Amino acid sequence: MLDVNDSPDGSETDSTPAYLSTPSRKLHPAVDRALDFYLKPTTPRRAGAHSLGTIFVVAPDVDNETLLAHACESLASASVMASEFASSLDGCNRNTMLALQQVIMLGELAINRVLDNMNPS
Repeated sequence: MLDVNDSPDGSETDSTPAYLSTPSRKLHPAVDRALDFYLKPTTPRRAGAHSLGTIFVVAPDVDNETLLAHACESLASASVMASEFASSLDGCNRNTMLALQQVIMLGELAINRVLDNMNPS
């Protein structure tokens, strides 16, 4: 029976550890790349001077009137959502949601006034 430690005569493994044998040396670059991939995390590339918390950016060429109109429409949508959500609540929670809906509506009214002041008719 063959012993597990037996190797053919004249083979390199008689005097060389397995990691340094000729066939093994050919795999070193691949092994190093695999180890680096899993064990050395890369640092994320940062685009420009934006902080890591900045995901969404408003286009710099958008004019103030467009931004205000969009803000007004967003607040109007939030007001409707808060009002509909309040209708499914009872008691103190309903009052809290209606108060939030009123604050949203006041913000919408303020933005509408700014838009009116920008374009007097």
